[in-house]
Amino acid sequence: MQQNTVYIPQDELDEELTIDLKKIFFALWSRKFLIAKTFVAVLVLFIVLTFIMPKKYSVESDLYVNKANNSNMMEINPYAIEELGGAGGGMAALMAGGGGALTNELELMQSPLVIDKVIRDNNLVYKKLFGIFPNKKEGEFISTKAFLKKNISFENKKGTNVITIEYKSKDPELAYNVVNSIINNYVELHKQLNSEKSKSDKEVIEREYNKAKQALNHKVNTVSGLPEQAAAATGNLSAMSAFSKSAQQAMANIKGQIVAGQKSRIAVTEEAEKVAALSSKLEWAKMVDEMSDSSKVLVLKEPQKLRDFEYSSPKLLINILLGIVFGFLAALFAVIFAENTDKKLTYSMLGENIIYNLENDFSDLKLFLLANQDKKLSIAVFENIPQNIAEQLQGFKNANLVKADISGEFVQNIKNSDEIVIFATVGKTNSKLYKQIKTMLNEMHKNVAQEVLI
Repeated sequence: MQQNTVYIPQDELDEELTIDLKKIFFALWSRKFLIAKTFVAVLVLFIVLTFIMPKKYSVESDLYVNKANNSNMMEINPYAIEELGGAGGGMAALMAGGGGALTNELELMQSPLVIDKVIRDNNLVYKKLFGIFPNKKEGEFISTKAFLKKNISFENKKGTNVITIEYKSKDPELAYNVVNSIINNYVELHKQLNSEKSKSDKEVIEREYNKAKQALNHKVNTVSGLPEQAAAATGNLSAMSAFSKSAQQAMANIKGQIVAGQKSRIAVTEEAEKVAALSSKLEWAKMVDEMSDSSKVLVLKEPQKLRDFEYSSPKLLINILLGIVFGFLAALFAVIFAENTDKKLTYSMLGENIIYNLENDFSDLKLFLLANQDKKLSIAVFENIPQNIAEQLQGFKNANLVKADISGEFVQNIKNSDEIVIFATVGKTNSKLYKQIKTMLNEMHKNVAQEVLI
């Protein structure tokens, strides 16, 4: 199989990216008024938006869900076991007292059993799209899913049993009512769940208690046999049984009656203990039923009604910071756009070797001309140069001044030149002509050795 080898010149690998910071500085400095105007305009826009954008009000409340205050917990009712998701994991969650046990509470809080009532309490219905376009669902109550998508948040503070509810709205009254409604309906749901569970427990225990009591009464009414103390009175009969068969038979009957009596007593005792245990459970169940109206939810932070000026967004300080950031980005974009679309020559259009001020840095140009006396140089002039500079340049025999133009004369004047020096003025020289001349020089394989700004 033939292998294709890609050759990359070593010069290209060794080439380093160079950034002319001086050129960037001059480009920015030449656009300082554009930068200032753009930056201030964007900053003012963000500040103005603070006062004209719709205000949003944020109402929040903190709820402490006390897992130990559940009337069906073992601490309150020793005969009921809280469903904590398994023996090991559930007990670990209980001992930790952390947020893992609140997952069910968050689900309950966000369930349709709570949210649907909140929606109806606050008449939250579908409206026109953007307040203009008709909506097929217009006037219908919004769904729980739609309600939970925006403006509402439920957060379990890490490592605690505290849940924070936050709702944002343009109407402070609505924000307060929604949070308050969530709390009330969540508490009512807990009361309902506790009540149903406690009543069910009470019915089961009471039914078993009645059965056990009936069984105890039956055992008591059917007790038979002799008590154990009756054996003490059979001493003479026991002695006679050694000589008389009738006495032996009587003795056997008495022993049978004593055993039957003991069995009856044991059965009655067992039923009595069962009735006593169920009676204790029934008392706990009744107490739990009475406690079912209580809630394990404690409101640590009540929702507050906000005044018109207590809005959460937009914030002036935040908008100022945003204005600074976006103002800087907008100013940078404006500079880049202006540098690339300006009809006059800009700093970004210049090449790498630049003499930024001909009058102040003429010595640099003079040094370049002296160092290249063995080469034929052409100076392409876009703008008029000072008379004193022109006179000094005439002293260099290897350099000739040529008017930069798209013409055959210009081509003939530079045809035999080894390198080209360009004289131009930023903000004055026609950028299109400048680019055309550089394109022509590139196609003629003429190297632009220096670019001098007049």
